[in-house]
Amino acid sequence: MPITKFLILGASLLLLAGCSDTFDDLAPSDEDKRTGVEQNAADFTLANTLGENVNLATELSSARGVVLYFNMWCPICDAHLSDMRSYIIPKFPDVKFLVVDYVTGSVERSRAAQLSNGYAALEVLVDSDEAVLNQFNATMGTTVVIDGSGIVRMNEDYKDGSKLHDTLEALSQ
Repeated sequence: MPITKFLILGASLLLLAGCSDTFDDLAPSDEDKRTGVEQNAADFTLANTLGENVNLATELSSARGVVLYFNMWCPICDAHLSDMRSYIIPKFPDVKFLVVDYVTGSVERSRAAQLSNGYAALEVLVDSDEAVLNQFNATMGTTVVIDGSGIVRMNEDYKDGSKLHDTLEALSQ
């Protein structure tokens, strides 16, 4: 029996070792990832998990702002999304919240992950080539707030939601 535990532990470590840069994602920083003080968000179009195209400019035209949350479907992301769904989203009905899945690679797999994780009510975008991830210099848990005029007001890792809340409050004034 001890040799079985050792083999399982060894196999688990090998699998984790193959996840380059994943461990960096588990320690959120306070670093602002914007390239300048006032960064304009470049327009993009991604498919959502229903196969429909979602365009940033179109979303901004009908909302006070857009929040992008970069997600890996891990327990940390689940905690962030649960917090947002409970405490942030209800307070800001005029802001569009979009979850960006950059790890599953296809609309079908992303939809399956969305449903199995209990997030059918949130709109999930599929960034299979990581273009939007790279545009915002994002990683797991990065939260980007774009105001109605297309200016990035926040781009940093999600912590406890207070910075996101304060940024969204400022949009409402």
